[in-house]
Amino acid sequence: MSAPCIMVLGTSSGAGKSWLATALCRHYASQGLKVAPFKAQNMSNNARVVAAPGGVQGEIGSAQYFQALAARAEPDVRMNPLLLKPEADTRSQVVLMGQVSEELSRLPWRGRSERVWPTIAGALDALRAENDLVVIEGAGSPAEINLMASDVVNLRVARHADARCLLVADIDRGGAFAHLYGTWALLAQDDRARIQGFVLNKFRGDASLLAPAPEQLRQLTGVPTLAVVPMRFDHGLPEEDGVFDDRPAWAPSPSPFTRIAIVAWPHISNLDEFQPLKNLPGVQLRWARSGAELAGADWIILPGSKATVSDLAWLRARKMDAAIARHAGQGARVLGICGGLQVLGEALIDPHGVEPGGCGPGLGLLPLVTRFAPRKTVRRGSWRWPEVAGPWAALSGVEFSGYEIHSGQTVQHPAMAAKGDVARTLIEGLAWQNGAGNVLGLYVHGLLEDAAVLRALFGADARPLDAVFDALAAQVCEAFAPGALDMLAAPR
Repeated sequence: MSAPCIMVLGTSSGAGKSWLATALCRHYASQGLKVAPFKAQNMSNNARVVAAPGGVQGEIGSAQYFQALAARAEPDVRMNPLLLKPEADTRSQVVLMGQVSEELSRLPWRGRSERVWPTIAGALDALRAENDLVVIEGAGSPAEINLMASDVVNLRVARHADARCLLVADIDRGGAFAHLYGTWALLAQDDRARIQGFVLNKFRGDASLLAPAPEQLRQLTGVPTLAVVPMRFDHGLPEEDGVFDDRPAWAPSPSPFTRIAIVAWPHISNLDEFQPLKNLPGVQLRWARSGAELAGADWIILPGSKATVSDLAWLRARKMDAAIARHAGQGARVLGICGGLQVLGEALIDPHGVEPGGCGPGLGLLPLVTRFAPRKTVRRGSWRWPEVAGPWAALSGVEFSGYEIHSGQTVQHPAMAAKGDVARTLIEGLAWQNGAGNVLGLYVHGLLEDAAVLRALFGADARPLDAVFDALAAQVCEAFAPGALDMLAAPR
């Protein structure tokens, strides 16, 4: 017997589909159901490494990874069978069932749908066979009429799963009732009938002031408004589609704190790994897009990138390279992760044309050279830091877990090494630091999500993910009309 499916659709990107699906996963799992998340196609450079068929490891979007954890399920590639990782405005790397497909990556957008649909449908069917309930997330809006003919993520999935659907609108943006009505009106009659309820998300104020609009909307559509969800800025879940705190200035604080500036270059990837810092007492984050926004930072972090050489050129155009060099020259901490590590080196070499932007010199803060190759490294692992020098010494002996997603391999710069200028290798092939000890680079994502690392560096613990998921579930329970959540999950 196939499990029933609840599908979370949105009137737009950013309406709140991901967090609502996450909250539903935890709510139903807490009711004793075996729950799995699903999103047929995700477009994001925020990815996690999970189990894939054949005993290998593969990539899925971070949102489905967190939804699986919320559902108390083991994440696997079937939960997000198609992942598109943007490399430019008109080009994405296609990851099917966790593995890069160069053939699909070369196909035009509309040419992929029939090729990938059997795999998508098979993944969903398998999850329905193994679980009591599947919570499905849509993408963008189901009423994008220019894309309906090649749709593999919204209405086609809803029909295949015979899903009960919720339609979510971001009321904080304004125009939410028009967005809900317009989306509903653009759907075919059979698809309208799948919409079981509207959700007004990110509401600020007195909900009684919404009347009589929800009832007028029900009269027009026959669809009730099942929930009005209050705005929450501190829910603790990473934002999938953008930075989670974009304030330009450091906030005043009566107590000591660590100021961390993260370079927000255009092709930033895996930014969700920094969410624990946002939840950590005594830490303030700033997303920096200019040299001036790096001023006053105790740490500078160069994060992952889907287009490392292009992002390095962007960095230089904004004079941020000089600001980072001054920061490092003063003995302050610089941390480069994955693409950020590659940028810290002396040179980036691309003989196979893997990277947009070609070859070029790095920032020269570590005597390393990176050579890009077509084959991508995708794996999870655990490591122990050896003795670490300088400002990062608190990491010494700490065990941590994380994951790698990168196409380059980094080694000591041979000419510099011959002259005695050698980076200190901390973890072979993965982590190095400079002679002064303040510049640290590593390939492993997830370092700053590890509880032991956070305690070592900050003497504090971030809010546990389980507490975040429980709070989301509680908020959903309070916001939805009585009996609505049971109705949505009832067997067909």
